[in-house]
Amino acid sequence: MADDKDVLRDVWFGRIPTCFTLHQDEVTEREAEPFYLLLPRVSYLTLVTDKVKKHFQKVMKPDDVEEMWFEYEGTALKWHYPIGLLYDLHASNTALPWSIFVHFKNFPLQDLLHCPSNSVIEAHFMSCIKEADALKHKGAVVNEMQKKDHKQLWMGLQNDKFDQFWAMNRKLMEYPIEERGFRYIPFRIYQPTSDRPFIQKLFRPVSPDGHVHTLGDLLKEMLPAAIPKDNEKKKYQVVIHGIEPMLETPIQWLSEHLSHPDNFLHISIIPAQCD
Repeated sequence: MADDKDVLRDVWFGRIPTCFTLHQDEVTEREAEPFYLLLPRVSYLTLVTDKVKKHFQKVMKPDDVEEMWFEYEGTALKWHYPIGLLYDLHASNTALPWSIFVHFKNFPLQDLLHCPSNSVIEAHFMSCIKEADALKHKGAVVNEMQKKDHKQLWMGLQNDKFDQFWAMNRKLMEYPIEERGFRYIPFRIYQPTSDRPFIQKLFRPVSPDGHVHTLGDLLKEMLPAAIPKDNEKKKYQVVIHGIEPMLETPIQWLSEHLSHPDNFLHISIIPAQCD
């Protein structure tokens, strides 16, 4: 069970210094100054950017303001991906602050889902929680929770309240000691250059013969190219929450301590930096 509170806190309070700039294609009444914000890694872009919206709307004509969306180096940023995942996947090898363009027009329907309100984010978040619990506990924990418990998870995330969130989330991270882990690990593996959104398959934390599976075991099965062969130069970095965990780390421990609030372990496989 998740008990290393320092790790959980460090993950929760991870921040990314970000500079928001209005895209040059947007029509303004006067020049828009950049806006700087410390983005919480565990949250969602559209959940924490009200200040950005207000800042740029002040210089725009109301008729020119449609749904706000964000872009980094030509890539539309998916609001339903956690912020830390977006940064790790698209910008982890660039200098801070993270430089994001703000748009109010020409919403890229082929790349992004509409997000008209926070209730859409909440529905997506709870859907992920339920899917993760189905993998871990056949849905038993979420089904035993009351509606107010679900709301506590959401409000903890929305209001950036670590204790409020974890008071409820720890139930989702528990398992019988004799089982030595979850039924299956909720994980998604992402590559910035891949045509498919992510890799997600069934994977047990412990093999039938009792072998404790590691991050390396997961990657060998799901994406062997991510692991360098003998004497081969490393081609990829395996990044979770901005760090490269050792491949020997038990996948159960990672699931308990480095999952995002949606209870998924989001793993970015990015090209290694050249020396």
